[in-house]
Amino acid sequence: MKKKHDDYQHVLSAEKRLDGVANRTPVLTSRTLNEKLKSRVFFKCENYQRMGAFKFRGAYNAISRLTVEQQKKGVIAYSSGNHAQAVALVGRLLGVPTTVVMPRNAPDIKTAATRGYGAKVVLYDPRTEDRLEIAENLQKRTETTMIPPFNHTHILAGQGTAALELLREQADLDLLLVPCGGGGLLSGSAIAASGLCPHCRVVGIEPEAADDACRSFQTRSLQRCENPETIADGARTPSLGTITFPLVLTYASGMATVSESSIRQAVRFLFYRMKMVVEPTGAMGLAALLQKTVPTGKNIGVILSGGNIDAATMNSILNETDRSAVLPG
Repeated sequence: MKKKHDDYQHVLSAEKRLDGVANRTPVLTSRTLNEKLKSRVFFKCENYQRMGAFKFRGAYNAISRLTVEQQKKGVIAYSSGNHAQAVALVGRLLGVPTTVVMPRNAPDIKTAATRGYGAKVVLYDPRTEDRLEIAENLQKRTETTMIPPFNHTHILAGQGTAALELLREQADLDLLLVPCGGGGLLSGSAIAASGLCPHCRVVGIEPEAADDACRSFQTRSLQRCENPETIADGARTPSLGTITFPLVLTYASGMATVSESSIRQAVRFLFYRMKMVVEPTGAMGLAALLQKTVPTGKNIGVILSGGNIDAATMNSILNETDRSAVLPG
């Protein structure tokens, strides 16, 4: 019990640290979707967070806790995009030098934004190189502090504040759907729910093509999925982390996967019906509802984790179908 109390206290501490710094993002609903599902669905819109994704919360919570000397030496991170931008922006806000290792196939909009916030970007080929190995070698040479994208207590605690805000606003949620890549947002959200609304089931959602977290949850042993081919670039992490995995097992109620077509359909629905730009990873919770892969409840929370999608990908998704067909019959 003490461990669970401590985990929840980390999220509450992050909430205080982020007060007045992170955006308190809106919670929106859709009558069309509610009528279709015969439920009330509440979207926590982290696509309106600073730098366009929930990752700002964790990055700020972690980097702001470093000592003055650590901040002066700088930080290094590795990321497919959103964590990269978050670290770069926090670095600019706090005056901390930042270096980010990013894959060459990361969306151009995310690479450009990371550089725009002032970070030094080191590109690598994910087919032949290991990002963690590259980052660790750079860290040793520069004596910088590593800020991982999810496998870090302060990172996941900061990310959990998104769910904490949603649950403070909608305490009657029966179910909370959370996108899952490395498990930082999922574990942080599940911890937040356990402390604030223990009756709420928290379910992680990932692509069928990147189902390592589902297999890990089912087998209770850490599984991997190398370089999965999915449009949800934020879910291409090879596995849950050594910190996030046991937390997911302890606090989450379950895992589910969604198809690539359902992810794309969810992006279209959010764009055409709710007038929101949401990246594929961020739309996976809605995809699970549209695909009916999770049991619904009376009141459902969905975290839209980010909105950083490049124009070419969005154009491809929107042109696949007529806007009148964004909900199945």
